Amino acid sequence: MYKQTTKDITVSVEPVYLEEESSPGNNRYFWAYHILIQNNGSESVQLHKRFWQITDSAGLTQEISGEGVIGEQPFVEPGKSYAYTSGAPLNTPGGMMVGNYTMKNGEGEMFTVDIPAFSLDSPHQNAIMH
Repeated sequence: MYKQTTKDITVSVEPVYLEEESSPGNNRYFWAYHILIQNNGSESVQLHKRFWQITDSAGLTQEISGEGVIGEQPFVEPGKSYAYTSGAPLNTPGGMMVGNYTMKNGEGEMFTVDIPAFSLDSPHQNAIMH
């Protein structure tokens, strides 16, 4: 599990390779990633936007941004958390993701919460020994 805290908001990520959704012979590899957003602060926050940078093992990077997550712009009360699962396809057997959320606090101020960088690993990668 990968974790990062920004301004009392902790984002945890657990990526999972989905063999049944993947087709290595067709250069299709698919991961699910489970996100937990914990509000350790004293005021409610709302997730407004997301930004992802996804880099495959060949070095090709794509950027994805949009409103909310999985069609929602959730509020997270103090001491509470919000969880969701989404997915990422790649044309290579590995890669990495990193990103951030734009959040709004109770006073209407926007701020950025970092999503920790995490690796997308599959059993189809070639191991590199150092």
